[in-house]
Amino acid sequence: MQHRIVVLGAGYTGAIAAGRLARRLRPEDVTITLVNPEPDFVERVRLHQLAAGQDLKARPFRAMFAGTGVRLKLAGVTAVDVERKAVTVTAADGPEPGAEEVLEYDTLVYALGSGWNDGGVPGAAEHAHELSSRAGALRLRDRLAALADGRSVVVVGGGLTGVEAVTEIAEAHPRLDVSLAVRGTLGDWLSEKGRAHLRKVTGRLGITVHEHAAVDSVGYNHVTTADGRSLPADVTVWTTGFATHGLARSTALELADDGRIVVDGTMRSVSHPDVYAVGDAARALGAEDKPLRMSCASGVPMAWQAADAIAARLTGVKVPEVPLRYFNQCVSLGRGEGLIQFVTADDRSVDRALTGRLAAFYKEVVCKGAAWGVANPTMGLPARRRPVVTAGARTAPGPVPADAPTV
Repeated sequence: MQHRIVVLGAGYTGAIAAGRLARRLRPEDVTITLVNPEPDFVERVRLHQLAAGQDLKARPFRAMFAGTGVRLKLAGVTAVDVERKAVTVTAADGPEPGAEEVLEYDTLVYALGSGWNDGGVPGAAEHAHELSSRAGALRLRDRLAALADGRSVVVVGGGLTGVEAVTEIAEAHPRLDVSLAVRGTLGDWLSEKGRAHLRKVTGRLGITVHEHAAVDSVGYNHVTTADGRSLPADVTVWTTGFATHGLARSTALELADDGRIVVDGTMRSVSHPDVYAVGDAARALGAEDKPLRMSCASGVPMAWQAADAIAARLTGVKVPEVPLRYFNQCVSLGRGEGLIQFVTADDRSVDRALTGRLAAFYKEVVCKGAAWGVANPTMGLPARRRPVVTAGARTAPGPVPADAPTV
């Protein structure tokens, strides 16, 4: 009987995990079903570019997974029963869109990711735009294009997403009055060199930076900061963080306080060993036992870890330990500028940073590499290394992946 693997979500982590499993395991031994509501891959790390008016390359899943053995099911996930080992999905297309179906699994990979987090700030959900989804980016794109010259745009949040969004928007729409509201000081998570470069670029783009400006309410044409300032905002872009998909909270899986599934070093649920979680959905520990942050940089190696661990356990081979660590943070600052901030293994900035056009090129290579890894899921591993699934391997113990690259 074939071992049934179901992968929920086809973002970076789900798509990569499904493809890696397909190249690790023989199709006669396993079935791999990838569940996603959309028919093509969304490059989430480029959504600020889409919002600014650029077009992104179409990457249809059916073409990407043709000939791999991965079965694509276009559907939304409505329920996960980890006791029955079954997932309820609702068809997104086909002859009966909206029809429910139950998928049973032997191994589940939960990769439903995260969405935007309004933090409960009054007015944010009603009046702010989000950049965590393609639909949100397209709505923002249309709104920016419709603004008259001189209208105001405020990006709230000074992390990676906020910095990339505000510089992209300011570069693409120089006719608009673009500003950034940050809780502390601009780039306080960067090295001195990184902060100086960020200030230089935002200054050159004409971006007004409001420091120590935590936003505690959003109106239809302004935001209000905690210290009482009112900042004009014909458009507000909210980038203060992400929230996990709420579905996990309705399951019996052990969760962290933030709703992420608690996993071990192989991305295996600590409460349900037939469930693996990857990407923003999982709370995995990196260097110094610090939880990995929600990011593509964390998610891709987590997907490698999970796929290699699943394949090793199913085929009865040892699952080696490889710790996850960080090397740098890659930041685009428009199309011609970038910042590569080198960091410690646990993601703290060090003095070294790469800036300018070379950094922009570096970031572009990283983005293309991540998309290439999704678009070429079965490349790189010869068929002879696909061992046979052994009897009884469904519950075989073991630690973490062997050759998974690090963050």
